[in-house]
Amino acid sequence: MDKEQLVLVDKKVLPEVFEKVLLAKTYISKDLAKNSTEACKMAELSRSAFYKYKDSVFFYEDKDKRRLITYSLRLSDEPGVLSNLLTKLSSFNANILTVNQNIPVDRVAVVTISFRIDEKTTNMDRLQDEISRIGGVIRAKQI
Repeated sequence: MDKEQLVLVDKKVLPEVFEKVLLAKTYISKDLAKNSTEACKMAELSRSAFYKYKDSVFFYEDKDKRRLITYSLRLSDEPGVLSNLLTKLSSFNANILTVNQNIPVDRVAVVTISFRIDEKTTNMDRLQDEISRIGGVIRAKQI
């Protein structure tokens, strides 16, 4: 069996069918289409072309620009602490991926937050400092 090989190619030089497959996959993933048939109609793509290429055509995410960051935090069990933290992350243009919070024990909740952020334009030391200064944040550690 042939080993999988990936090739990065500018979409400007690819046949239009690949762009339409990506568009149909986007319609499905964002629930803009109920199923692949509807997505293909919206993208003006045949279902046979969609099924031929759907498992081989993907968007490329620039791993150097946006990095996945995970924080482990201890937060006071008070109204608004988690909300203030999420608002602060949003002000740094963080794309929140997961938020996991345990049941508070002794009025302290352990929270893990994962997000993507552009490290080239974000001062990570400033982000850490601002998170630590939010009222109710007992400890914030990047893991």
